[in-house]
Amino acid sequence: MGDKKIKGIIEAILFSTGRIVKIKELMTILELSSDDIIKNISELEEEYKNEEHGLEIIRVEDGYQLSSKKEYYEYLYPAFDKRLTPTLSQASLEVLAIIAYNPRITKADIEMIRGVDSTGTMYRLMEYNLIEQAGKADLPGKPITYKITDQFLKMFGLNSLKDLPDLPKYKLDSNRQVVIEDLVENEENSKGEKINYKEENNKKEDG
Repeated sequence: MGDKKIKGIIEAILFSTGRIVKIKELMTILELSSDDIIKNISELEEEYKNEEHGLEIIRVEDGYQLSSKKEYYEYLYPAFDKRLTPTLSQASLEVLAIIAYNPRITKADIEMIRGVDSTGTMYRLMEYNLIEQAGKADLPGKPITYKITDQFLKMFGLNSLKDLPDLPKYKLDSNRQVVIEDLVENEENSKGEKINYKEENNKKEDG
């Protein structure tokens, strides 16, 4: 089978399924190695970069999906039923952030961090296919853990969790309060002046 036909088959699969197709699926269908699949998809990606194309191939974790180019979103949005677009509340965004930065976290830990019951919020996020169960924790009672889905990565334009911005390190002190570690001791403010965060915090405590 020539490369031209292979690329045509891959293109047809990505278009017809309308979802993220795993590399392993393509390997099984085409009976090719992962290197051959990736090589042909890379060539397709280059072809789609042509300005005349309104589509592009995006990689999400260990799969690929055919998607509209971002520069055409403003023209496509009016054509879609807006009711199909998940409306994410502040609570939903908080839960998503916690799970994204803490894969395989339990519901109890999520609620401890947020300080409120998160049952309803997590149920909606599972309905939206943005989070899913990730097995059971090795803890008393074997509580269920959660992780984000490929749909989450696609919605927020991420290829993997490695693309998430870095967060300050934190830990719980003896009173179960969150304490930020590795504070930046010296940083410039908007006026170009140096700020020592530890000194600023000490001043507030003394005041």
